[in-house]
Amino acid sequence: MKKIILTLGLILLTASAQSGPPILIDPQTGKYLGTLSNNRYDPDSVSNPYGRYGSRYSPDSINNPYGRYGSRYSPDSANNPYATNPPAITLPDNDFGFPRY
Repeated sequence: MKKIILTLGLILLTASAQSGPPILIDPQTGKYLGTLSNNRYDPDSVSNPYGRYGSRYSPDSINNPYGRYGSRYSPDSANNPYATNPPAITLPDNDFGFPRY
């Protein structure tokens, strides 16, 4: 099991190095939810506290504790360990078949 996880991690790391940082999407709708990077100045980064995808007040942010994607109770939240439709991590070039709107 550890070999499988390590192999998948290496594949994602290699692919990520070639195509840019991974992104978050809603797997059910394909809605873009931001870039997974630690760049606080990137307008699409989930780490930007003033951006659409990083602000704790934005409805599209995983950092909004009262929003659809950030609440501890939402079935679509990254912060709910029992979520049935949490945001999916994928690559920007869409290698995994998720639709992107």
